[in-house]
Amino acid sequence: MREHYREELEDINACLVEMSNSVGSAMSKATTALLDADVALADLVIAGDEHIDAVRESIEERCFTLLARQQPVATDLRTVTTAMRIVGDLERMGDLAVHVAKLARMRFPESAVPAEVRPIFLEAGHVAQSLVTQVGTVIAKLDVQGAVQLEKDDDLMDQLHRQLFTELLSPGWPHGMESAIDITLLGRYYERFADHAVSVARRVVFLVTGERDMVALPN
Repeated sequence: MREHYREELEDINACLVEMSNSVGSAMSKATTALLDADVALADLVIAGDEHIDAVRESIEERCFTLLARQQPVATDLRTVTTAMRIVGDLERMGDLAVHVAKLARMRFPESAVPAEVRPIFLEAGHVAQSLVTQVGTVIAKLDVQGAVQLEKDDDLMDQLHRQLFTELLSPGWPHGMESAIDITLLGRYYERFADHAVSVARRVVFLVTGERDMVALPN
C-alpha cells in the first residue's frame, strides 16, 4: 500500500511536468499566432485549452483521493497540497496563452501588434518559454536553486513590460486608443504568465524546505 502511495505521488509530479510542457507549447504557439496573425494557430491554442483544463481536474481529483484515503502528514501532506496549488498556477498560465490567442484572432486578418512593439513581444515570448521550461525542470527535480534563479530571470519580463509602457506613453504613439488597449492587455498577459511561473517556483521551495522565502540552499 505504501509503495503504491509513493508511486502515485511520483506520477502526479510527472503529470505536473507534462502539464507545464503543454502550457509552454500553448504560449509559444499563441505568440506566433499573435506576431504572424495566424488565425489557424490561434484556434489551435484555444481548442487545446480543454486538454489543459482536463489535466488539472484529473490531478486535483487524484490529490483529493490521496488526502481522503491516506490522510498524509508532514512532508507528504505538503507534497499533495503543493501539487494542488501548482496545478492551479499552470492552468492559469494556459488561460493566459488562450487570452493572447483570442486577441490575435479578434484582430485577424490584421496583426494586433504594431511594428514599434513587435520586438518586445517577440522577446516576451522567448522569456515566457524560458521560464516555463525552467518550471518543468524545477518541478521534476525539486530544484531549489533553479527556483531561485527562475525568480531572478522574471526580472527580464518586468523590464519588457516597462518598455511597452514607455512606447505607449510616448507622445508619438500613432496607433490610437484601441491598439493601446490591446497592447496593454497583452503586456499584462505575459507579465502574469511569468508571475505564475514564479509562484510555482516558490511553491517548490516551500515543498522542499518548508520555508516560504526564496533563499538558495548552500551548494
